[in-house]
Amino acid sequence: MVHEGCDHIFFVGFLGAGKSTLARNLGHMFNRRYVDTDRLVERACHRSVTQIFRSSGEDAFRDYETHELSRLSSRRSLLVSCGGGIVERPDNERIMHEMGVIVYLEGSLEDSLRQIRHPEKRPDLGDREHAAALFAHRRPLYEGFCDYRVSIAGKTFDEVLASAGELLWEKGLL
Repeated sequence: MVHEGCDHIFFVGFLGAGKSTLARNLGHMFNRRYVDTDRLVERACHRSVTQIFRSSGEDAFRDYETHELSRLSSRRSLLVSCGGGIVERPDNERIMHEMGVIVYLEGSLEDSLRQIRHPEKRPDLGDREHAAALFAHRRPLYEGFCDYRVSIAGKTFDEVLASAGELLWEKGLL
């Protein structure tokens, strides 16, 4: 599958879905490099996501995120863990599809929330009510962006890793 010279695999899903851990583990298993869009933004801005949200606001963070996402076009064969809100910008879908395929880690709000160890580092999460509203808003966006889905519902991380690896291997993407 060729996407204008790129063959990245982008992982999207709600906060705590396990995107970063999955990209890192698949990278080790299949000898592929992996990146995290939140970490790319933090390095470029010399501030944490929380600091960017606090000092510059979410719109500025989303601008940085789209910029860093676009810069991945010069690289090849990356496993990319995307921030939970990357779907908030329609341009990001086009950018990702030009460079590869999008895998949605699909599960319930509870599946995601049980994985979040440091909610204070998730500036857009808010309280439980806000998280539920954010999840309801983003779920159809994830569904609309994705090429493939991997269920995280009630699964251990090892089960998700096996499912994702198997799917991507069978599709010739890993």
